[in-house]
Amino acid sequence: MRDRILELLAPALERPGAVHVDATLGMGGHAEGVLERFPDCTVVGIDRDREALALAGERLARFGERFRPVHAVYDEIAAVVADLHVPAVDGILFDLGVSSLQLDEADRGFAYRVDAPLDMRMDQSTGRTAADVLNTYSVEDLTRILRDYGEERFARKIAKAVVHDREIEPYTTSARLVEMLRRVIPAASQRQSGHPAKRTFQALRIEVNDELEVWRRAIDEAIDVLAVGGRIAVLSYHSLEDRATKRAFAAGATSSTPPGLPVELPEHAAYLSLVTRGAEAPGDDEVTTNPRAASARLRVAERVRDTSTHLSASRTRKGPTR
Repeated sequence: MRDRILELLAPALERPGAVHVDATLGMGGHAEGVLERFPDCTVVGIDRDREALALAGERLARFGERFRPVHAVYDEIAAVVADLHVPAVDGILFDLGVSSLQLDEADRGFAYRVDAPLDMRMDQSTGRTAADVLNTYSVEDLTRILRDYGEERFARKIAKAVVHDREIEPYTTSARLVEMLRRVIPAASQRQSGHPAKRTFQALRIEVNDELEVWRRAIDEAIDVLAVGGRIAVLSYHSLEDRATKRAFAAGATSSTPPGLPVELPEHAAYLSLVTRGAEAPGDDEVTTNPRAASARLRVAERVRDTSTHLSASRTRKGPTR
């Protein structure tokens, strides 16, 4: 959906001296599109994965100082913007979920079709692994994450099997987990719902990287650093991510003036305008070309009112301090 995202962000990124934050840089595909289409725009690329930052840096080196890579988690967007001495930004993109780099590298443990260590950390320098989760969580906690994050119908059955099997031998690689899931999930469900490991691997990845809590913090911070007239685009791949985005956008696009007052109070007026009507899905052609995009949902909003002291609709744009 890169072209559609660029189209929707264009009114904000065409402004002189525009600053855009790609908060989930990955391999740099979206950032490259912005830098090519908007020659007066500077892009700040955030990613928690150091390998992704290095590869994106090589890809975008031709743009010189117009590209600024930053190693951080996207819920640190306010601190990243402050460190660059940018009062507010004109565009923000979040492409949530796991990147193609992580899926395609067998030793990261994200892909259930390849036997690999059960890691799943987006930043491999810190935090617990998927193996740690499987080998230490209780039946109740495993059931919760499989049900809530993976929307897995057989969550408790799987959780009990994990706890039983780890007493014999701890989980270390993906093949053993996939084998257990094929054994535990009924054959009829496997025929109807695709690969039996899909939902469990998604749930483990979200838990390992604390993705939903990070996202709930990030969306509020991102809206706060958006300039008046700036636009924020969010691509989500999970219903809980999309729900959090919808809730944050709807709150900003709704007046908070107390009911019964004859006029709307300026300080209670909506500070966001919804650019997309609901969530947009990728077209059939894109899904055919890239099946991983099938579950993507795009929402875009524009900042229409200043609600904080550090933003100014009439400020002079200077871009990031070099």
